[in-house]
Amino acid sequence: MELTIWRPFAGLESFNFQFNQLFDQTLGRARSSASSAGTVWYPAVDVLESKDSYLLRAELPGMNKEYFNLEVKNGMLTVSGERKLEEPVSGVRYRSVERVAGKFSRSFYLPQTVQQDGIQATYRDGILEIYVPKMEHAKARQITVS
Repeated sequence: MELTIWRPFAGLESFNFQFNQLFDQTLGRARSSASSAGTVWYPAVDVLESKDSYLLRAELPGMNKEYFNLEVKNGMLTVSGERKLEEPVSGVRYRSVERVAGKFSRSFYLPQTVQQDGIQATYRDGILEIYVPKMEHAKARQITVS
């Protein structure tokens, strides 16, 4: 008699993979093949606010700053660019691709209370930081009651 290990959820493994692929495609993330180059994707962005400014932090690892663009137009800040898939050397091929490559674009409406001409950006360690200062009259201030 042969001993067989019973795995009650074995059929769910392929379902789980297909389910994850569905979400990855919906969210613009490519995972399974080198054909993902050319895909549209959306970098993660955190938006922080202080009394003086907003700070946007976008994850753009492995990119040179020449590969993305910042534009302010009609009250909208747009970060766009393209991450290219590295071509393997001759005789080498991809078995799996989980890093996303392709074009991206993220747009953010700016409140009328910001100084659009004061926007500054820095890029370091794969993080793009965009500093958006508020106008002087838009900053919160403490009012003393007499």
